[in-house]
Amino acid sequence: MELLDDVILALRRLHQPVIAAVNGAAIGGGLCLALAADIRVASTNVYFRAAGINNGLTASELGLSYLLPRAIGASRAFEIMLTGRDVPAEEAERIGLVSCQVPEGQLLDTCYAIAAFSRPGIELTKRTLRSGLDAGSLEGHMQAEGLGQLFARLLTANFEEAVAARAERRPRCSPTTNNHCTDRGERS
Repeated sequence: MELLDDVILALRRLHQPVIAAVNGAAIGGGLCLALAADIRVASTNVYFRAAGINNGLTASELGLSYLLPRAIGASRAFEIMLTGRDVPAEEAERIGLVSCQVPEGQLLDTCYAIAAFSRPGIELTKRTLRSGLDAGSLEGHMQAEGLGQLFARLLTANFEEAVAARAERRPRCSPTTNNHCTDRGERS
């Protein structure tokens, strides 16, 4: 986890703006990587998902619970992270998860056009935006997220159950469905 945390932090610390050209599925870590970017441009066929919750873990990983509410607001972040549902491109643009959606063939050209501005100007603008937005500690927050993931992974068999259920094409055990499990994930 710490290595991946370092990737997110490195992207956020770059002086140059980071532009994510998102195409296809941005699930779990893909969503987190996109959120680490300063600007997100999506193709019209993209969808996003905070997947940890669907796998018996937490949806809090790689800074997601820090970055997502800052991008789209707390209420929407709660809903997306607690349901693990797909967020299609049109909705992602409407709620501010991405700056815009473009046809797949125009995705990279759109990103290159954004990146073509004056380097010192965009670097200084990025720096002032970051200092204004990052009032709290991302590192401390990510450490807490990592501990939450570790506890969920070590204290339950939810991850194994989610993987097995997906492989067997059956519903996973859940206390909120008729497929009840023990607290270690086994069927009761």
